[in-house]
Amino acid sequence: QVRPVESGGGSVQAGGSLRLSCAASGLTFSGYGTAWFRQAPGKEYELLAASTWSDGRVYYLDSLKGRFTISRDNVTNTVYLQMNNVKPEDTAIYYCNTRVTYYDGRWYPDTNWGRGTPVYVSS
Repeated sequence: QVRPVESGGGSVQAGGSLRLSCAASGLTFSGYGTAWFRQAPGKEYELLAASTWSDGRVYYLDSLKGRFTISRDNVTNTVYLQMNNVKPEDTAIYYCNTRVTYYDGRWYPDTNWGRGTPVYVSS
């Protein structure tokens, strides 16, 4: 089964920046929304950012507004998450989902997940 491949994680000091990438070659990309999630140690998965395919709808977790930006390249089938002014509480494994649907105020990822990319933010 083809899965999305996340990359770009690593160690960074608080206040720094990272750009995460998610390659979705081999997957149906057009027509679907995309999203980034994360799972911090001992915590549940949380939706960070999401965007629809065509109507311009974008979602950000309130605590991330102004710091993180989701974008996509429909030619290379790649999704990005630009992370600026990172904080120690951003430490987590980050996952993308490239087949997300938006309906009635909620975002629904499909079940095809990558392995994630780890981010560690030191204070």
